[in-house]
Amino acid sequence: MPDSPKSNLLPVDEALARIRATLSPVRGAEQLPLGAALDRVLAIDVTSPIDVPGHRNSAMDGYAVAAADLPTTDEKAFAVIGRALAGEPYLGELRSGQAVRIMTGAVVPVGADTVIMQEQTRREGDEVYIGGGHRAGDNVRHPGEDIAAGSIVLPTGRRLVPADIGLLASLGIAEIKVVRRLRAAIFSTGDELTPLGAPLADGQIYDSNRYTLAAMLHRLGVEVLDLGMVHDQPDAIAEAFRTAAEIADVVITSGGVSVGEADFVKSTLDRMGRVDFWKIAMKPGKPLAFGMLGQTAFFGLPGNPVSVVATFYQIVQPALRRLTGESEREPMRLRVRTTGRLKKRPGRQDFQRGILERDESGEWQVHSTGNQGSHVLSSMSQANCFIVLPAEGGNVEVGEWVEVQPFAGLV
Repeated sequence: MPDSPKSNLLPVDEALARIRATLSPVRGAEQLPLGAALDRVLAIDVTSPIDVPGHRNSAMDGYAVAAADLPTTDEKAFAVIGRALAGEPYLGELRSGQAVRIMTGAVVPVGADTVIMQEQTRREGDEVYIGGGHRAGDNVRHPGEDIAAGSIVLPTGRRLVPADIGLLASLGIAEIKVVRRLRAAIFSTGDELTPLGAPLADGQIYDSNRYTLAAMLHRLGVEVLDLGMVHDQPDAIAEAFRTAAEIADVVITSGGVSVGEADFVKSTLDRMGRVDFWKIAMKPGKPLAFGMLGQTAFFGLPGNPVSVVATFYQIVQPALRRLTGESEREPMRLRVRTTGRLKKRPGRQDFQRGILERDESGEWQVHSTGNQGSHVLSSMSQANCFIVLPAEGGNVEVGEWVEVQPFAGLV
């Protein structure tokens, strides 16, 4: 049976829109050495202090000449009067009929405006022969051609990747202003939870969700404040809420947001703060609470381990990017064919775990990891993508097109 319309499940896109409307970027920035700024979010526009290139230089190994001297058809001999290397320019001036041997990156000498590739020349002693078919300005890079001094190189909200670090270094920028790190307080709820290293009693399970959450947060550069495990008691949960809200920008819990007799997270949030929504049309992950504890954002994730991962990537991670002021971006999605039948009931957007790989002909395809139960954490470990199935859709047959979201595109 499909999920009933009366269940008031909030579509994933609408949930994300509500979160964006509720949250604002945190205040505060810090100045960091460039080498420590990887994966941090820029707090300002970065403008270039210099032109790149800073001078006319050669794009090829070859010979620098004046275009006015070039022949239109037959070969012409040029006297080679010197050489120009990167960092060691030729200091003289070319005259008609002369050429300078030049290497990639070297300054183009005065009197020259064109570089002829070495492979298109013929050298005999102190002369080089050049034929027709060349254009004025070939293989010459001009000042500011890549980046003009004063132009914006990287905008506010950019999360710095390795190429950005290299780009800023090429401009001589030694320090950069970035948004301060977010602080996220996490804790797990549930009397069935047991800490790692302790023996399991009957009905007990190890508390894996905090470790999963902490790992995902660390990959985003978030400072993690681990408050441990909290018993399923209203007073204990309320105290954890108070502590977390005082020290963090965002509070993330797992467990206790369903409708069971011992599920107190949602009701405590209702009493101490504000609940914006707590059921979304998503599988896995329907019972998810979002709201505010004063000025602190709150996410109450389900207790099942796969639901924690799925809801974090689809709901929490975009919210954390919003809080840092990072520029919005859509996670990568691809359309591929499925090699197996996928079971689904209409009503909720489904994020099934899949393995994306090439077939013998080199075409991308995807297949399920198998059991899609929200308790099967091994399916997340085996998978390399989500298979994203629309809410209104049903079963998917072998060979049909589906959308996949590679894990590599999520971080």
